[in-house]
Amino acid sequence: MAAFEHPYVPNASAGPRRRLLDALGIADVEALYAAIPADLRVKGVLDLPAPLPAEQDLRRHVAELIEQNRGAGDLLIFRGAGCWPHHVPALCDEITGRGEFLTAYAGGTYSDHGKNQAVFEFQSLIGALVGLDVVTPPTYDAAGAANSALRAACRVTGRSGIVVPALMNPDRLEQMRGFVRPTAQPRAVRQDPATGQLDLADLEAKLGPDVGAVFLEQPGFLGTIETQGAAIAERVHAAGAMLVVGVDPLSLGVLAAPSDWGADFVTGDIQPLGIHMHAGGGCAGFIATRDEARLVAELPTTLISAAPAEGGGVGFAWSTPERTSYDTRHEATDYYGTTQWLWGIGAAVYLSLLGPKGLAELGEVIMQRSLYAARAVARVPGVRVPHLDRPFFKEFVVTFDKPGATVTAINRALLAHGIVGGHDVSRLWSGGPAMLMCVTETHDRAAIDRLAAALAEVLS
Repeated sequence: MAAFEHPYVPNASAGPRRRLLDALGIADVEALYAAIPADLRVKGVLDLPAPLPAEQDLRRHVAELIEQNRGAGDLLIFRGAGCWPHHVPALCDEITGRGEFLTAYAGGTYSDHGKNQAVFEFQSLIGALVGLDVVTPPTYDAAGAANSALRAACRVTGRSGIVVPALMNPDRLEQMRGFVRPTAQPRAVRQDPATGQLDLADLEAKLGPDVGAVFLEQPGFLGTIETQGAAIAERVHAAGAMLVVGVDPLSLGVLAAPSDWGADFVTGDIQPLGIHMHAGGGCAGFIATRDEARLVAELPTTLISAAPAEGGGVGFAWSTPERTSYDTRHEATDYYGTTQWLWGIGAAVYLSLLGPKGLAELGEVIMQRSLYAARAVARVPGVRVPHLDRPFFKEFVVTFDKPGATVTAINRALLAHGIVGGHDVSRLWSGGPAMLMCVTETHDRAAIDRLAAALAEVLS
């Protein structure tokens, strides 16, 4: 009996499969997975349930799974650390839900009318926000954008060294190490945990002749605002390196744009700009830089540019795609995909709605409410907030003096009150259990007071 040949997967047939393996110079498919450790590989076949033969059965099964979830709308969320609870205007959902944006792929010139212009508007609005001329369409997330910008800076400077802040998100730092491994291993600069400020003396010591890029977060991972930006940029440039700054774009309504104090590349995540906290998604990054040929040539993404159209008007199309993996494929210096463009369109709608004055007002509201929350929490017996005497934006560290207390146990108890507590940052903090709390415009006074009361009960 002949082996089954799938009609939709022709390369799985014996003949084409053998020719592919021969072209790769390997005996069987197993050789492709040799780099994966044995303990991470599934033995045998996956334990999957039997297929559902009818569409109605599948719909019923999925509905039953969904009903097991507890919606975020039923909880008070005080956790950020990279994906934050912000208000999403209804118009953002209305525009990103339109068929020509929601179901389209990448902005085909003749088949996808309007998407290229929408992405161009995103680039322009982010450029105005960060004070730089060239902005990429969205990348996967802020971590991916920062990693690509660091690699680009190293290619521009011809150096391999990368310097990063010691108090980065450990998960993001691990991702960075993996991404830049062909170039370098990041080395950390000391920071004062209570203030978040970089140790300038340690920075100068780490700025050796091999360093091509320095990464700085503003605000920092623990919410503190770095007040030495210009001094850091001066030292980085004097050493012949480039400065890559990761920002929370919403903070730029109240903080100076990094380009004003010396950043060469600015990266960040647009999730705060009208994008919901989706499970495992909702994040998208960007890279911004000056309009210099040597810098633009190293950007990994496509760019949308405007140009005069035949017969008048303006057209929008991909610009210099030969830089990207779309053209260079396996020889590319970096990789790029178009998966997050929809979020860029939502962010453009959000920025258009708020405008400069709205962003400034929103930034002020966030700082006022987060300060109120920090003070309210600090009044709870057994709780300390080290950031109270320093400027911070949206997030702040809370530490606990109760013997034997853990962030996991505290958060479990808070969840019983309908509250999602802060992100566990104890491993970054030498003074015992610590969590990173997030307060945004979505938290009114009643919500903050409820958090403080719940904490007091949990710790009593």
